[in-house]
Amino acid sequence: MTSFAMIGAGWRADMFIRVAEGLPTLECVGAVVLSPRAFSVPTFSSLADCVQSVNPNFVVTAVPWPVNPGYIQEAVALGLPVLAETPPAPDADRLRSLWANVGQSRLVQVAEQYLLMPSHAARVALVASGVIGTPTQVQVSSTHQYHAVSLIRGLLGVGRGPVKVRAVKLEAPLIDPLNRTGWTDESEPQQATTTIATLDFGDGRSGVYDFTDNQSRNQLRFRRLTVRGSAGELHDDEVVRMVAPRTIVRTPLVRRQTGYDLDLDGFDTHHITFGSEVLYRNPYLGRRWMDDEIAIA
Repeated sequence: MTSFAMIGAGWRADMFIRVAEGLPTLECVGAVVLSPRAFSVPTFSSLADCVQSVNPNFVVTAVPWPVNPGYIQEAVALGLPVLAETPPAPDADRLRSLWANVGQSRLVQVAEQYLLMPSHAARVALVASGVIGTPTQVQVSSTHQYHAVSLIRGLLGVGRGPVKVRAVKLEAPLIDPLNRTGWTDESEPQQATTTIATLDFGDGRSGVYDFTDNQSRNQLRFRRLTVRGSAGELHDDEVVRMVAPRTIVRTPLVRRQTGYDLDLDGFDTHHITFGSEVLYRNPYLGRRWMDDEIAIA
């Protein structure tokens, strides 16, 4: 059994603990919290107390951006491997400082999960198969900052190389009916900022980032993802390509989702296909997890 300690007690920390409860070889043995509270695992006021009491194999940090570097450095100083929730630091300067302090330890991994979500994992497999030729541009309008950049880089296959970024911010009115805590019951539009950026990786490869405040939760905005290739294009869950001279076809990506209508197998993602090809199989069938939980696991 592998054990870990959670640093943090917010909604993301709770998700890590909930996922661990569904994995037979992983156990959360404690959580470091700033103030005493009822929690699903034993709580400690400091990481040192937690380590002394339960001796975890590693720690997971899920805390506000500004304090994440401090907890990461403290864990590394204790010789503990760290899985750090994104982002590990709030800005570029503090990220460089954190790397200077802990980079050589090889004890820190950043928990960026978006490419592991079922739909995105299927898209990555499809693009890698060469169906649309060489990927040249990825357009993301669904999630923010580091998550979107991870999708762009991963689908293009450009790794961690340099990039030239140009960006603008625009404001326009928008109703914001939902946030992290649920329905807001707001009916009047408020000013919302949209950030549009182009990312030039060179060699004909680029990304387009388009994100409006709270777009991840605002259901008045569609989520969009497009991958353009030299021989076709993937848009959300559909591919257009040429299969023979003068023959252009469109093929959907289809998710096998159980548990709705008259399907009595229980609600679960089973697999995702492209024609007769299976692009993705859920490795955690039977746990009834949403996509984010599958990716975290």
